[in-house]
Amino acid sequence: MNFLIVEGSDTLGGRVRTDCVDGFLLDHGFQVYLSAYPEAGKLLNLESLGLRKFRPGALVFKGGKFRRLMDVFRCPGHAFGTAMQPIGTIKDKLLVGKLRLAAKRFTDVNIGEHQERTTESYLRDYGFSESMIDTFFRAFYGGIFLERDLRTSSRMFQFTFKMFADGFATLPAKGMQCIPNQLAERLPTEAIRLGSRVRAVGQHTVTMETGEILDADAVVVATDSETAKVLVPSLDRKKLAWRSVIGMNFVANHSPLGEPIIALNGNNEGLVNNVCVLSDVSPHYAPKGKSLISVSVLGNNQEDNLVDQVREELLTWFGTTVRDWRHLRSYSIRKALPEQGPTFGASKAVHEQHAGIYFCGDYLSAASIEGAIRSGNSCAESILNSQEFIS
Repeated sequence: MNFLIVEGSDTLGGRVRTDCVDGFLLDHGFQVYLSAYPEAGKLLNLESLGLRKFRPGALVFKGGKFRRLMDVFRCPGHAFGTAMQPIGTIKDKLLVGKLRLAAKRFTDVNIGEHQERTTESYLRDYGFSESMIDTFFRAFYGGIFLERDLRTSSRMFQFTFKMFADGFATLPAKGMQCIPNQLAERLPTEAIRLGSRVRAVGQHTVTMETGEILDADAVVVATDSETAKVLVPSLDRKKLAWRSVIGMNFVANHSPLGEPIIALNGNNEGLVNNVCVLSDVSPHYAPKGKSLISVSVLGNNQEDNLVDQVREELLTWFGTTVRDWRHLRSYSIRKALPEQGPTFGASKAVHEQHAGIYFCGDYLSAASIEGAIRSGNSCAESILNSQEFIS
């Protein structure tokens, strides 16, 4: 079957993108690949990506100190230390273990059958204390959902919690861009047009901004929801809200963490949500002798002195060494994740059809690499099984 991918930007991957700046690999915002993603794992050669694992746990900055919470199933040597940390209660730590065991048995089907509510409501009803929710879950899932209110669908929480239970948070050794690049390498070069913007689409036509009209047996709009509405004005869909994040990249001579682990803001105040030394996870992210530090600030704060404010805040985390960090580049990502409230239906892999046009994207499934691939696969299967193509 002949096909053509028309892409408006200069590279494939959408929100999954990596820049090389002065020898450093800068992902657009702090991103990870969860190694247990089932559909993505079928399409990708994970060994070739050289996935580098984060340690299964976190350092929570609370009360002027870092508190280590680890996955005791994978790091049993930290069981006592994790239990004794003043983050939540002993009951909370036992509930994490109970939830982990339950998550191992989750499937797409039974997640879809669970009552859907906010993640905050789900955690509270599960029995977690307000202290555990405020100190750990808001920070950890703030980095995943890009919001600390925990208003995200509980089904999305269950899905991601299962992925963490079944696998690891990882980075491709040479940046997140390697994921779309690997997929593109399997396609004929003539089947991809980069830097080609589309003006409108119809059931069997794509009109380019240049005025060129492309004919097709089927047209797939694989964009965000807002762009889909622009291309197909008759599309009846409520405008989705977006979650924003600012990803700051600093360079240091030495790692402030010294291990591949995420550091979280457990104080429930301040600008910083999480910090990670990407070069601790994969040394390819920085030139030899340098450390690349990623700092996530949730929202769309556009203050001119934001870098200075973040630096001052991190002085309380890491001490005066922060003054020597060099700010390399920040990415203000307004459209980082689509809003995914309790009516989102995040556990289902879906696509849409309207006026004979096919639509796919992670806004129709779960806002993640896995969700995008699931939606795309569902769309492709629908086209291949349609009467027009069968005949």
